[in-house]
This record gives sequence, structure tokens and C-alpha cells, in this order.
Amino acid sequence: MILAFLLAPSAADRWSRVLTDDTFAGIHQLDWFDWLLLIPYFLMLGALAIYGAHRFVVICRYLKSRRKIPREPQQRFEALPRVTIQLPLFNERNVVDQLLDSVLKIRYPRELLEIQVLDDSTDDTHPYTEALVERLRAQGHPIEYIHRTNRTGFKAGALQEGMKRAKGDLLAIFDADFMPPEDFLERTVHFFADPQVGLVQTRWTYINRHHNLLTEVQALMLDGHFALEHVARWGTGLFFNFNGTAGILRRQMIEDAGGWEHDTLTEDSDLSYRAQLRGWKFVYLPWLECPSELPVDTYGFQVQQQRWAKGLTQVALKLLPRILRADVSWREKLEAWFHLTPNISYPMMVAVSALMLPVMMVRFYIGWQELLLVDAPLIVCSFWSVVSFYLLAEKELYPDRWKRSILILPFLLAMGVALTISNTKAVIEALLGKQSSFVRTPKYAPKAPGAQVAVVYKRKSGWLPFAEIGMGLFFLAMVAYCIDVMNFFALPFLMIFVSGYFWAGFSTLWQEHQARLRFERAGRKVEVEAVS
Repeated sequence: MILAFLLAPSAADRWSRVLTDDTFAGIHQLDWFDWLLLIPYFLMLGALAIYGAHRFVVICRYLKSRRKIPREPQQRFEALPRVTIQLPLFNERNVVDQLLDSVLKIRYPRELLEIQVLDDSTDDTHPYTEALVERLRAQGHPIEYIHRTNRTGFKAGALQEGMKRAKGDLLAIFDADFMPPEDFLERTVHFFADPQVGLVQTRWTYINRHHNLLTEVQALMLDGHFALEHVARWGTGLFFNFNGTAGILRRQMIEDAGGWEHDTLTEDSDLSYRAQLRGWKFVYLPWLECPSELPVDTYGFQVQQQRWAKGLTQVALKLLPRILRADVSWREKLEAWFHLTPNISYPMMVAVSALMLPVMMVRFYIGWQELLLVDAPLIVCSFWSVVSFYLLAEKELYPDRWKRSILILPFLLAMGVALTISNTKAVIEALLGKQSSFVRTPKYAPKAPGAQVAVVYKRKSGWLPFAEIGMGLFFLAMVAYCIDVMNFFALPFLMIFVSGYFWAGFSTLWQEHQARLRFERAGRKVEVEAVS
């Protein structure tokens, strides 16, 4: 593309132009090739700006709704309902003890409580957890172990299988890395006294938030979702989604919506929209925190984000036609569109990146006034919407220490860039209908002494880190061009792209190398122990 641009018929003339024209004169000098670059470039930038501007809408809705969040249910049960706690596992040896220890401390009448360990593990998590559950049963705990020999439906399949055997009217779900507080059920169950309530979702927090820079960036990203988005949607009567864990669902709602379906990788969002289209009410409790663990390395983070990006795009393809035809308000339909389709921005970002250097050359010869007229609204809608969104979230959650987030924001922007290639791959697979397995995110139980070496994970990231490094080099070339033409205004933005792509590529390769060494050491240790 760049070579074609430089060899276009008007290329030689372009370099000899003198910038003494009137404000809009430069535009009339553009030829067909220039417009062939500029039109798709600005159409995609405009679409990205619309998604960015939507963050301002979310902020306004949040400010309108934040005082409406109830801390107590309007009515309470006279007789408590039976509750089944479901714990879906897959090769979670590092966190099983921590998970069960937390769940067994939950306060609720034991005659009304049932705990299901839904274990699809294929490693030593299976025998270890089965023996652990048997010991706990022998101690009198109401716990049951369910092991499947196949992963049909992945997590959704495990939850559906568990529901067939569950005795509870309400189903509380916790992923393997979550540690629910002891009063979790006491503070949530009574919201179901309203027979129209089908779900109660609580807010995630993170035990390893300050483990490294990556976990701080992730916490900032997720805080925006849980502190602002959920409140804004629920508080203004719009659809929002169950997050797959740290929530309670009414069994009747799941069955009425068609049960757990596993044709998407985000079965939680899929069920959420199907249930709300059936008229069920969801409740969000941001004041009830449920601690969890964040991925500590780039590979684990990207795997998680790819799964969410692909799954949400699959849900959009599956349900948006039904939502748009449904008898709900245009506000609900429009918000559902923005909620289910934001990951389409990743392929657009890759395309914009590919066009950026030749477009930069064309725009340099138009004149700075035109650049300002076009760029100012785009910068407000994209950059400043991100800054406003995440800083407000941190200020609302942590009023005494939110200013540290200002230092993290540049890294958040860089990590957003770092996700573009991996998430573009995920979105394209979803659009093409390519199915893939549910890839788990490695967890290490950082609060448990010695747990990080209990299981060593071996992984292979493939071609992605090399593509990311290649994109970093591409943007580094743009930095050199901007310095050459003295376009210093663009340098801070370009350096975010350079650092983001290099961060993703080099950190993944380094962490993969370290993981390979740990895996080999662990294998040698097992061999030595077997011989001795």
C-alpha cells in the first residue's frame, strides 16, 4: 500500500508542493488515489468515534442512575429458598482449595444449601478434587462432585448438566478463581422475593490488582465496566448482562429462556439477552464485592480477551436480529447494539493502522487547519471519552486514591492497542462462523503460599506476538517519518501504538520462554522423584 502510494502518478508532484494556499485549497489538489485512501480511512475513524462518543452517553446515564441503586430489597422471604452453588472447573488445581474454602464459609442454612463441583478436568485436578470433595462430604458438608468425561458445551454444558441434578430454586455460580464473601447469600437472596427478578449480579474485585502493571491495567478496564456500564444500563431500564460468575440466577428463568446454550463462547451474555427478551428483571449490586484473580501475564490476558471478543460477536450475530424485531423500546435496541458489537472496532483499528502512514503523507499536504477541523472531534470522541470514562470509574470506587489511575491511563491505552491483532482474529473467526474450544485462563491463587508452583502451564502463542512486533516496527517507521516532516503533534499518539504492540509481542515471547523453562524443570523434577 505504501509503495503504491509513493509510485502513484501524483506522488512526485506532491513532494514539490508549497504550502502557501488558502485554507481549503489543499483539498482541491487531491487526486483519485488520495480520495481512495482518505474516504475509507475517515469512514472507519468516524465509526470508531461513534463508539467512543457512546462512552459519554454511558457517563450521563451513570450520573443519572447512581443514586437509584438499592442496598436493600423491597421485600423479603418469609421462608428462605433452597440454593445450589455451582462451581465449574477445568484443570484448576492451583485454586481448588482456595475456592472451596471460601464457598464453605458462606452463611446459609445447611438444609437449604447444596454445593456442586462441576469438574471437567483432564489433568490431576480431577482425582485431587474428587478426593477433597469426598473428605468434605464425610465431614458433613452438603457438597457433591460431578465429573464429565467430555467437554461437550464447555462451561455451558457443565452448568446445564449440573442443573439437571440441582435441588435449588436459585443457582449461584462462581468461577474457580473467585472467593465469595461469607454473607454473599444473605445479602442477595432476598432480592428474589420479587418473582420477576431472574438474576442478581455482584461486582468483581481483584486480589492481585497490584501484582504488576498488567494487572493494574486490567483492573482499570474492568472497573469501568462494573462501576459505570452496569449501573448506567440497569439504572435506566436497559438490558445488561450476567458476567458468568459472582451472581445468582433463578432456575425458572434459565429454563424459560431455553436453558444454557453452547453455540457461543459467552454463554452468560447469550442467556442474559434471551431471558430479558422474555421479560425477566435483572438486578445489579455494585456495593457487594466478590474478589477474584486477574491474569498475571500477557498470554493469559489475551486468551481471556479473545474469548470475550469472539463470544460477544457470536451473541451479536445470533441475537441482534431477534432483539431488533422484539417489542422493546428503541433505546433498548440501540444500547444492545452498542453492547454486543464494540469488538468490531478491532478489525477497523487494524485497517486504520495499515492506512495511517500513506494517509498521513496525503494529509500533511492539505494543511493544518483542515487537520484540526477533522481531528478535534475525533480526539474528543476517542481519547477524551476514554480518559473521562475510566477516571470517573476510579473516582467513584476509590475517592481517596483514584489519582494514581492517571499514571496508569497511558498504559491502558497501550494495552488497548496491544489487543487489536489478537481480538481482530477472534472477531473475524466469529464473523466467518469458525467454532473454537473454550480456552481457559491460567490461574495461580496468589494468596495461597506455594500455589503458584503447584501446576506449571505450558502454552504456545503461535504467530501473534511476531505480528504484534511487526506492527510495532511499522508504527516506529511512522514515528521516523513524523520526525522527518516535523509533525511532532502526532508523536505521543504514535508512541502509544509502538509501546502497545511491542509490549504485547515481546512480553508474550519472554513469558512463553520462561513458562517453557518452568515446564521443563517441573518435568525433570517429576522424573527424578519417580526414579527415587
